[in-house]
Amino acid sequence: MDNNQEKPKMRDHRDIGQALDLFSFHDIAPGARFWHPNGMIIFKELEKYLREVSDEMGYQEISTPIMVKREVFEKSGHWQHFKENMFYFDNPRDENEHLVIKPMNCPESTYVYNSKVRSYRDLPLRLSEIGHLHRNELSGTLGGLLRVRQITMDDAHIYALPNQVKKEMVAIINTIDQFYSMFNLQPTYVLATRPEKALGEKSDWDKAEKALADALTKAGKAFTIAAGEGAFYGPKIEAHLKDSQGRDWQMGTAQLDLVMLPKQFETYYIAEDGSKQLPWVIHKAIFGSFERFIGVLLEHTDGKLPVWLSPTQVEVMNIGEGQIKFTQQIAKKLQKAGIRVKLNNQNESIGKKIREAEILRVPYVLVIGDKELANKSVNVRHYKEANLGEMPIAQLLKRVKKEIKNRD
Repeated sequence: MDNNQEKPKMRDHRDIGQALDLFSFHDIAPGARFWHPNGMIIFKELEKYLREVSDEMGYQEISTPIMVKREVFEKSGHWQHFKENMFYFDNPRDENEHLVIKPMNCPESTYVYNSKVRSYRDLPLRLSEIGHLHRNELSGTLGGLLRVRQITMDDAHIYALPNQVKKEMVAIINTIDQFYSMFNLQPTYVLATRPEKALGEKSDWDKAEKALADALTKAGKAFTIAAGEGAFYGPKIEAHLKDSQGRDWQMGTAQLDLVMLPKQFETYYIAEDGSKQLPWVIHKAIFGSFERFIGVLLEHTDGKLPVWLSPTQVEVMNIGEGQIKFTQQIAKKLQKAGIRVKLNNQNESIGKKIREAEILRVPYVLVIGDKELANKSVNVRHYKEANLGEMPIAQLLKRVKKEIKNRD
């Protein structure tokens, strides 16, 4: 087998995830992943980033139940249009209670919106939710993190006045661009339009599709049209990425809904003239799902994640017994600075220790021998820049902290 044939296999995110001890899959939970401690670090760092960006943009975080009555999805139209992708059951203790494990967060956000009277002054109201969803994907389509049954969505719903929609949409597109550029990923944009089976009047769809096209143009983004590929309740902007094997994946989305949430759930606001009006609702996700994004990113980087996402950011290792105390001091200093550190004082050759750190894609490896001990310095190896040579610990600390802070 030649190198070109081997490369896709080596970049399979499942192999990388196993090598880095990030996650595993087991037959007892088809289409769901078991996150290991290293994987949870990546997951939580993405959560942290998402919350920071959401706070800056004026989102308010909510949380809604995973299990609700079927009537919620009958009202939304999902029961009629999406039933085969849903997990549902009858309560064995109450034959009149029919329950659904939610496949999306959208309908439930309306119950938060409708919990009190809203004024036009309250809009745009931006509600974010990191939601755990379940969709009954066909077993033959499941594949690692890229297509799963248990999904974690970085979801948000914006209730807005019609004249606020373009500005909100442009902000979402810019946020998606900014996020993916951090990883040298360049999304392409697709406008998915009204499907054959759709809720609502065509005139509403025409308005919504024009608003999305105008927002893409305003944001300076070229886009293609995916005719008939919109959700049953509204058109959507899709951010697409190609993975390391050339496959196309839908990632972030921005959907405009004039029908399902506002009309079906009667999400009114009181207008300036005192009348009751329906807001326009934007459904937004930057990652699309945590699982798919992490899978694509692992393959894109071959597991060499940015320092801020790496489970172990720095590994400190000694050459001989005489440096053990100094390596302990260095590791403690790094930990106090908020850096994730592994201390490797195992009685093994330095070559073996370095190779193991390279397999685990540790960004910074600090090798300490007699010379470094005498100079109170560290010899730095970098996972992308090879050997950086000897440097004072203060210089190394400044460099790593800067990379983490800036999410370089």
